[in-house]
Amino acid sequence: MEVALGAGDLSIFPFCVAHLAAQGEKPALVFPGGRVVAYRELAARVDRQASYWRDGRGLVMLEADLSEHAIVAYLAALDAGHAIALQVAAALKADREIFKPDFCHRRIDGRWRTERLEGDPVAPHPDLAVLLSTSGSTGQGKYVRLSRTNIEANARSIAEYLGLTAADRSCLILPLHYSYGLSVLNAHLAVGASLYIPGGSILDEGFLDGLAESGSTNLSGVPYSYDLLERVGFREREFPRLRFMSVAGGRLGAEKVGLYNEHLLARGASLFVMYGQTEATARMAYVPPDRLRGREDRIGVAIPGGSLTIEDESGRLITGSEEPGELIYRGANVMMGYASARADLARGAEHSELRTGDLAVRDADGFFRIVGRTKRISKIAGLRIGHDGLEAALERHDIAAAVIGSDVEIHAFFVGEHDPEDVRQRLASASGLTLLQVRATRVDALPRLASGKVDYEALRQRSPLAGGSSNTDGVKALFEQLFYPQRVRPEDSFLSLGGDSLRFVQLSIGLEKILGEVPEAWEKMPVKTLAAMVRQERKTPQIGTDFLIRALAILLVVLHHETLWPIPGGSATMVILAGFGLARFQSGALLSGSLRQLLRPLAQILVPYYLIVAGYALAWGEVPWASVFLVGNFAFADPERHSMVPYLYWFIEAYCQMVLVFAALFAVPPVRRFAAVRPFAAGMALLAAAFAARLALPPLWEIGNRQIFTLPWIFHLAVVGWCAALAQNWAQRLAVMAAGTAIHVYLGLYEGVWIGTKIKYLLQIVVLAALLYLPRIRLPQWAVQLVLPLSAAGFHIYILHRFVPELLLAQAQPFLPPLVLSLCSIAGGVLLGLAVWSGQRQLFKWLVRARAGALPTHWPAGLKSWLSSGHPLLALGPQKESQVQRQ
Repeated sequence: MEVALGAGDLSIFPFCVAHLAAQGEKPALVFPGGRVVAYRELAARVDRQASYWRDGRGLVMLEADLSEHAIVAYLAALDAGHAIALQVAAALKADREIFKPDFCHRRIDGRWRTERLEGDPVAPHPDLAVLLSTSGSTGQGKYVRLSRTNIEANARSIAEYLGLTAADRSCLILPLHYSYGLSVLNAHLAVGASLYIPGGSILDEGFLDGLAESGSTNLSGVPYSYDLLERVGFREREFPRLRFMSVAGGRLGAEKVGLYNEHLLARGASLFVMYGQTEATARMAYVPPDRLRGREDRIGVAIPGGSLTIEDESGRLITGSEEPGELIYRGANVMMGYASARADLARGAEHSELRTGDLAVRDADGFFRIVGRTKRISKIAGLRIGHDGLEAALERHDIAAAVIGSDVEIHAFFVGEHDPEDVRQRLASASGLTLLQVRATRVDALPRLASGKVDYEALRQRSPLAGGSSNTDGVKALFEQLFYPQRVRPEDSFLSLGGDSLRFVQLSIGLEKILGEVPEAWEKMPVKTLAAMVRQERKTPQIGTDFLIRALAILLVVLHHETLWPIPGGSATMVILAGFGLARFQSGALLSGSLRQLLRPLAQILVPYYLIVAGYALAWGEVPWASVFLVGNFAFADPERHSMVPYLYWFIEAYCQMVLVFAALFAVPPVRRFAAVRPFAAGMALLAAAFAARLALPPLWEIGNRQIFTLPWIFHLAVVGWCAALAQNWAQRLAVMAAGTAIHVYLGLYEGVWIGTKIKYLLQIVVLAALLYLPRIRLPQWAVQLVLPLSAAGFHIYILHRFVPELLLAQAQPFLPPLVLSLCSIAGGVLLGLAVWSGQRQLFKWLVRARAGALPTHWPAGLKSWLSSGHPLLALGPQKESQVQRQ
């Protein structure tokens, strides 16, 4: 791959003497105080050093101090044809004994000297160029073997996506034995750019002054570097020549990414968020700066010349979005292999791909996001807990911590004046564990490797953690409780189990508690895939917009029933959501002709409904037969005659009728075949028919104001929701939006007879637009905690809220002012629904535990056997509300 970048000639190995000399008097290295080493001088020094090493091919071990001496030695070893191992001073002695280098270049008594050693007869492979330690700390005798092709390919790629030219200058603060720091050096030398080497820490007095005076156009750092930059007030200063900053070497919090991105954008600069590993010669992915906003938690796309894929545990390629698996990288920069002894240096390339060990997902736009690590995970009480996610959760409370863990407990080491018990509480809340399973220890400072990364091994040595395992899977238990009494297999998904919109909200709440943020299209993912995901906490969680709409709709219904004015429209919105849910979750059953699967969820609605009907029958001493047969909304019965329950329950009757109409339509084979081939066209045709029925049938069937409760009056709303769920591209969304707007404008402004009707129909235009163009929405955590329970308990609130003013407050009504009575009725109706919903969740949690044999031993054996069997009668319970808590 030949790419012309800047002034450098990349057709030759970019760090040889000839390449350096060709840059002439351009500055190569710049130091505080204005001292400059030009490329020509650098080339001469490299050539002079290399001349001492040009006798055969061997191994040079270098004390990789961030200095001009180390840079010259690094380039000289490459030019002389040797392999060079870069390491910190503390590791040189141990690694010299293991790898038996031919030369060691290090500081002795304050001066840089080359030691000629006995070496080893094993010659390094001709392609081998650089060895970088995998530990980054005290030598552990394991190096990554990088070829000349690896280094050149990565330098080319980095220079390309950063747009580097000879006019650039990087402020190099990262150590050379760290692959990220070495890549900064390599990429800039490859194009004839220069490097400013401040020679100290960011915290050193005068660092920012030196940065400004150096004329640096870019600055690269790890997340810890950005913490230090905040401490020294980087964002309070101006650096006119700064063109971009970059971050890699770990996860920089999304909030801080957004902070620096906006700061740099305001100054005409850019932030590059990157991802890499030493095994891929530093970098594998980056987020294009112009697409970073809104993707602050992503690692981006593959670098030029590379590719990223995701595979599951069996090696199957994952092509869907938001489905996690191990991230696999392929490219010319993938290492040759590892080396733990001198003999390993003679081996050739052994890898064509890099299995990163990171769990990742791909979003709908093709951007990758890390969701955890295959090794930094604990499995406790059935929960797969990512240590990185816990650190992020603590970070949002300004707690700087490093988390380690086993399959028994989690341990957080933190700095600062926080109360350890408060840290434990937050750790337990973020992980879903109990206080018995978490520890928190205050330390003066987190131990760090030379790269700036946390030294987790040092922390692990401080806290021996017991081993252990658990066979209980929190996600699987969640599905089992929701779909009780069905048996749930790891390969089952929400849709394959026959999930519907009523279960969807319930399960979303449980998954949100386990995973932190529920991935898009989770309803299609197998249970085992969801269980493998790692918790991803978000300060502003993302939820489905339909959840918010559902919660607001039920509140509108409660308010409207209590005040009558001026907020109608909640019921109409619920009808749209009903059609939306049918298309999302039941279209498969309809297209396959599986009417049983379609009708089964009606039990979730009809069981509580018939309990209410039975209650009225007992109170009246008469059976409301119209309600028994779900036809009370057709105006031939009356609550005052006790032939039907109150009008409030018309929605349940209409919903059941709606499902039967869909079932009847799709029972016709030609209809099914057409809808299977052209689902959107079939939906729009049905919308036209439903609207025609809305206009034609009411005038032919004079039943007065009761017509607003009938199926012909509201069926078109359900079909609008159906079409919104089927719209897959902008043209289809535009068609649904135009049709829905036209219908509702006509019904609201032309046909509407009072202002409430106008509000009702015009409100549906907003609802439709949100469903089509804003499928997910980010809300503060406190808002999510309000919205999700209201959405999940919506059915209970709907069927129970009128019991508060008409039954529970009936005796107090004469003594309460109207405003107080209304407020108590509204709040009480919502709280009653939430309380019953919560009680039902606990009931189904208990039933699942009973089936698992966790009942008290003194219970009757017959009852325990019946419950454990999952008897079909138990399936009639209102599973919609069987939301579970993790055990």
